[in-house]
Amino acid sequence: MTTLPPLLDVRNLSIEFPTAALRAAEPDAGVPARTLPAVRNLSFSIASGEVLGLVGESGSGKSITSLAIMRLLPFQARVLGEIFFTENGETRNLAALSAESMRQLRGSRLAMIFQEPMTALNPVMRVGDQIAEAVLAHGTRSKSDAAKVAVQAMTDVAIPEPDRRARDYPHQLSGGMRQRVMIAMAIVNRPQLLIADEPTTALDVTIQAQILDLLAQLRAKFGLAMLFISHDLAVVSQVADRVAVMYAGNLVELGARREIFLAPAHPYTRGLLRAVPNLKTSRGRPLETIEGTVPPLHAMPPGCAFEPRCGFRVPECSRALPPLIEVAHEHWARCPVLNSR
Repeated sequence: MTTLPPLLDVRNLSIEFPTAALRAAEPDAGVPARTLPAVRNLSFSIASGEVLGLVGESGSGKSITSLAIMRLLPFQARVLGEIFFTENGETRNLAALSAESMRQLRGSRLAMIFQEPMTALNPVMRVGDQIAEAVLAHGTRSKSDAAKVAVQAMTDVAIPEPDRRARDYPHQLSGGMRQRVMIAMAIVNRPQLLIADEPTTALDVTIQAQILDLLAQLRAKFGLAMLFISHDLAVVSQVADRVAVMYAGNLVELGARREIFLAPAHPYTRGLLRAVPNLKTSRGRPLETIEGTVPPLHAMPPGCAFEPRCGFRVPECSRALPPLIEVAHEHWARCPVLNSR
């Protein structure tokens, strides 16, 4: 039996940004340029129709990873590694495509819901025109046909009175409606892969539930694969088939949702789950936290980045970055201490 290649296959992705080293005692001395590692040796894959949840605290490299996949990083960024996208049996390395070839794929075969709709949407364009613009950029339809497709996309994301709402500007819509417009813009060309970057941030719980339900319906209706990025473990537990945990630019754990939430194998993942209160949490006891802070990019330790904050650390952890080890079937973790137990 032939195994089909994954829809998206990210291999050894590293992202660096150039900067100037801090000046020494002589302020006028020349300062050599160097790079800061935002993401290091990141690998994961997403199958057709699958949802991979990418979690981690702010600054862990989640959004940078999504922008690298979409080829939307600034030109100063140095991107290493391979990003394979397979469509109709043809596999292409997105990292090596020409700008024009990538433009044809972006917004049509792979699309993205950006983190903040109010800044992602053009404030001086009607939302219907903005959705129609995505249609016109990837087809030969007339403006009138594109406008009809845009209204249909607004219907697909359950925006009431889509004909009337299509003539509104972003500031005339609520936060939840703006998020639906962003989703409509992303799915209007029926992509195979949807990257959702914090799609429920800043929404109240009721609207958040509606957006998650909407994404589940769209996934079932159109067979979407999704990279769902969030720092909210509760949200990820509802939508993801598998979960990847990032810390300081590294992948520290990857596995099926059930494995990650019921049998976490990395101290960071365990700390994140302990910090989430539930109905059994005692109200008389302070909430648990992970002591310490994430190391800055210019002072990353040579070994495990979580080692300074880890209660299980041993001298080996500070010497070199631990490899990912399969601790259970298709459950991987980057911890030599817990993995050896």
